[in-house]
Amino acid sequence: MTFQINGTEFSESPRAGQCLRTFLRELGHFGVKKGCDAGDCGACTVLIDGEPVHSCLIPAFRADGHAVTTIEGFAPDGGTHPMQQAFLDAQGFQCGFCTSGMILTCASLNQAQRQDLGAALKGNICRCTGYRSIEDALNGTKNIEDAAAGIAFGRSLPAPAGPQVVRGAERYTFDVAPEGLLHIKMLRSPHPHAKIILIDMRAALDVPGVHTVLTFEDAPDRLFSTARHEWDWMDPDDTKVLDNVVRFIGQKVAAVVAETEAAADEGCRLLKVQYEILPAVIDPAAAIAPDAPALHGDKTTENRVANASRNIVAEIHGEFGDVAAALTHAAVTYEGTFTTQRVQHAALETHGGLAWVDADGILNVRSSTQVPFLTRRTLADLFQLPPDKVRVLCERVGGGFGGKQEMFVEDILALAALKTGRPVKFELTREEQFIATSTRHPMQVTVKAGADKDGKLTALQLDVLSNTGAYGNHAGPVLFHSVNECIGVYNCPNKKVDGIAAYTNTVPAGAFRGYGLPQTLIAVEAAIDELAKQLGVNPFEMRRRNVVKSGDAMLSPPESKYHDVLYGSYGLDQCLDLVESAMAAEPPTPSLSADWLTGDGIALTMIDTVPPAGHFADCSISLREDGGFDLTVGTAEFGNGTSTVHRQIAASVLATTVDRIRLMQSDTAHGGHDTGAYGSAGLFVAGRATQAAAEALADQLKQFAASLLGENPDACSLDNHATVCAGRRTPFAMLAASARALGKVLRASGNSSGTPRSVAFNVQGFRVAVNKHTGELKVLKSVHAADAGRVANPMQCRGQVEGGVAQSLGAALYEEMVIDDNGRVINPKFRDYHLPSFADIPRTEVLFADTSDALGPMGAKSMSESPYNPVAAALGNAIANATGIRFTATPFKPDRLWPLLHEKFGSG
Repeated sequence: MTFQINGTEFSESPRAGQCLRTFLRELGHFGVKKGCDAGDCGACTVLIDGEPVHSCLIPAFRADGHAVTTIEGFAPDGGTHPMQQAFLDAQGFQCGFCTSGMILTCASLNQAQRQDLGAALKGNICRCTGYRSIEDALNGTKNIEDAAAGIAFGRSLPAPAGPQVVRGAERYTFDVAPEGLLHIKMLRSPHPHAKIILIDMRAALDVPGVHTVLTFEDAPDRLFSTARHEWDWMDPDDTKVLDNVVRFIGQKVAAVVAETEAAADEGCRLLKVQYEILPAVIDPAAAIAPDAPALHGDKTTENRVANASRNIVAEIHGEFGDVAAALTHAAVTYEGTFTTQRVQHAALETHGGLAWVDADGILNVRSSTQVPFLTRRTLADLFQLPPDKVRVLCERVGGGFGGKQEMFVEDILALAALKTGRPVKFELTREEQFIATSTRHPMQVTVKAGADKDGKLTALQLDVLSNTGAYGNHAGPVLFHSVNECIGVYNCPNKKVDGIAAYTNTVPAGAFRGYGLPQTLIAVEAAIDELAKQLGVNPFEMRRRNVVKSGDAMLSPPESKYHDVLYGSYGLDQCLDLVESAMAAEPPTPSLSADWLTGDGIALTMIDTVPPAGHFADCSISLREDGGFDLTVGTAEFGNGTSTVHRQIAASVLATTVDRIRLMQSDTAHGGHDTGAYGSAGLFVAGRATQAAAEALADQLKQFAASLLGENPDACSLDNHATVCAGRRTPFAMLAASARALGKVLRASGNSSGTPRSVAFNVQGFRVAVNKHTGELKVLKSVHAADAGRVANPMQCRGQVEGGVAQSLGAALYEEMVIDDNGRVINPKFRDYHLPSFADIPRTEVLFADTSDALGPMGAKSMSESPYNPVAAALGNAIANATGIRFTATPFKPDRLWPLLHEKFGSG
């Protein structure tokens, strides 16, 4: 066979049954990504004879005699194709994992196809952007701008990795090919609850290429949590690397390590496991009943499990005032129970990594993670290694959304590398991502609310039952967060909270964008609207009468022991005004038939900019010989945009341009510590560390220049890549040369501890149309206002808002992990899950409040997580306004809406 790939002929022959995607990657074409291996996402798109195809569906031998083009060969002689340049100009990407396939598909569209982009792009999924910037690229819109030295902050500057991303040259976790690599495949439990009696490995070990089989007998017999937080006490110790008790279908049973994935797969198929089946409980309400089987009966409060005998991993209870009495005397009251479903993060790059022990005896783990430093700490603890003998790093990460604030694969990688002494690779399949990692916490939320005749809230009560699945990773923190800011944003003298997180024999829940608030906001914001309706008060006005103002206490029971949340800036009033004006500026669409009911809805949210109890970041920066700077941070880049903003902060402080800032990040070998890019802390915490380091270096530069010139440092400043002392300019490169001659290194460090914390605000507005006879729903208008402080990068921040709204719309309208009565995920693939595609997502008008946060770096604050939070609540309110029916369960699918619509409006 002869294959022509990017104009070069290859004589290599694919293996029997090998798909084109894996064949191309084995030849070094790493721009061809794996997102699903089922033809659902388009990350693997290549051109065959100029036509886009999903290479995961094409048998490699069928490319014989055809011209195959990958993103690496799309532009001749290493240049830039016009479509690649269009994506750079529009910044039509965030994490960038989908971008190679998206560019090839977009470039192949003819004019007719461009008239219906929803149909033309249905085979290419982007989880990050919300698609507007991709449409901008197709339309030739330029969203980026330049910035002169010292004014980078606040400008729409492009991502530093952009040129590499659009050419398929930016390296993600698996875009390497080390020599002697072994592959790991997992045998997973077919039972929701069972004890492993015996694992017969003989047939598996006889498979050619199989090196070893790892079971609970090989793994450390220590409990930990897969959740990664700065402090271990935030999560229960209820998990083992490999356990002799399995508690959900999909849990790890044994790892087969082999020369090839095929051999490892065959080894897994030949393992024979004898189980003792144990009673299982799937429903969280049944799980906390007195007679329910205990999932973790051997755990105690020392393991930080609240009540193992009742399957209660965490609980929260508290009351301010007297809610019952307040409800009795209220002029109007509302009570409702709301349920939210399991949602998958669906980052296009699945969990996985590589591990090896180097010549110095250091365990290296290259992982798709948001938390490399916390992962290193736990690996060192589990395997009893000195911290300096463990290195964890990540290259660019293909999406996170909270799902990679976990340690699902690194422990197995470490175990296999240490046992075999060989480099090992463990890459989850898309099905494994669904059945064996984590989800959003499904919740049942009962809200009770009351108000007086003037529309002032007198009572707010929440009762929450959260399903944490088989393990308690993030169970407590998500539960506590879910009942915090959602009612803390409202002034109300009487508040009560009761919440329980329950173990069930289902796939574990974990950290997810919003961290519990989206689930409870649906209930709280519905209650605010329902009270307003009874009083005849406008929903905007109802909120204005009750939201906290700057200086008001932000209270939710029970009283917190942390009192470091302050109003760094307050823009909630502006956000309400901006959304109200935007919604009023355009009247409802009149062209719909009488079958369509239209309505508007809003919801608001407040979020603390940092998790409690400390979130830490170290940063260092040094002057290079060429007059540029080396900036080292610990935060990972997974589409959150921190890489761009770190450079903007440093360049602004040091009176230089971002192209002269070389960034090194997310590698524990660089030293220092970083809690991680989660909890809205990537900019707010790590950005403050960068600002502190840059300011310290700026002072050094001025002092050193002053010493060379015999001037007072107070008479020196930085300007346009140079120091200026008493009118005399010294370019940074000359300063570096002078320092080198004196044996001096101009370097500074900075750090941040994550306190005090600020608050960010978001308001979402929707106008919808609902067909009263079919349940079909159309979003006619979407407006989102955000108080992000001083916006560090308006283009990038707008993209974070749009992406958050789009992902949240998916959860509100389509996405649902379906669990059967045995606890099995029955739709573990994208085509049965309905990730939003281009056609599903409306364009959102994004508006920013004019504030500057006194606590954040250069006046900025977090904005990558909070836009997700109010979306489902606002949509629910819009549907209720249109139909007069309060729907209380997500997703708002047509078949879920239809029964109540049919009951009210008939069949038509």
